[in-house]
Amino acid sequence: MTFTEHNQNGVVYLTAPNITARHAFTTRYGGVSGGIWSSLNLGENRGDAPENVIENYRRVKEATGIPTDHMAFTRQVHGKIVRVVTEEDVHTLMTPVPYEADGVVTNLPGLAITCFIADCVPLLLHDPVHKVVGAVHCGWRSTVQDIMAEAVAQMQTLGTDPADLQAAIGASIGACCFETGPEVPEAVYELLPDDHDGIVRPGKAPEKFYVDLREAIRRRLVQLGLRPENILVSQECTMCQTEKYWSHRATDGKRGHQAAMIVLDQE
Repeated sequence: MTFTEHNQNGVVYLTAPNITARHAFTTRYGGVSGGIWSSLNLGENRGDAPENVIENYRRVKEATGIPTDHMAFTRQVHGKIVRVVTEEDVHTLMTPVPYEADGVVTNLPGLAITCFIADCVPLLLHDPVHKVVGAVHCGWRSTVQDIMAEAVAQMQTLGTDPADLQAAIGASIGACCFETGPEVPEAVYELLPDDHDGIVRPGKAPEKFYVDLREAIRRRLVQLGLRPENILVSQECTMCQTEKYWSHRATDGKRGHQAAMIVLDQE
């Protein structure tokens, strides 16, 4: 299986065929923002004009059917907090999110949830049996703090059996470009002490390493009880494809946000 790319009136987004809940991994294409935010910027705090961001969300709603006017967001701090969100957490665009969390889960139909990325790994989770969804921002710090386990545990409080979960790991910086110092491999080895072969390879200079963060996340999900055949992993690299995705590294932080979003349809 591979991700499916859609183009609705210029709004380009991707979906994972193993996830039957309405969802989208957005790209840069199809919005109204200009300059460094060109064009489908969904980041409220990147310096873009508020009216552009609001229009971009409207276009995503029109293209995907996801209710972007009824969403709960993450306020990402590269930690491992995953929050169960309810109607009380519905977010008004261009206002502060009152909590910190790098992941959100819900079992409420009609409440769309989202996380934001520009190199970090977006993870969408769907339990079609008990009808629970999750959106998780997996930067390397969140990953090695095991935010994946936090997400699965929070979904279990809503009835999920990990064996029922479908997972989609979206476009992010790939092992081809994610070159780090030794602190990242060391943390990955601690996360996966018995299953890290092939995740790290030597970099271009001494004490530099290339890390396959998506593979580390996939393996940890399997350890947490997900079936390997229920996990789909994107092969696209945000740093290699800067015309399609924002890359924090490639732009030195001068960029917008793409998003991964998911919602349970109303009964």
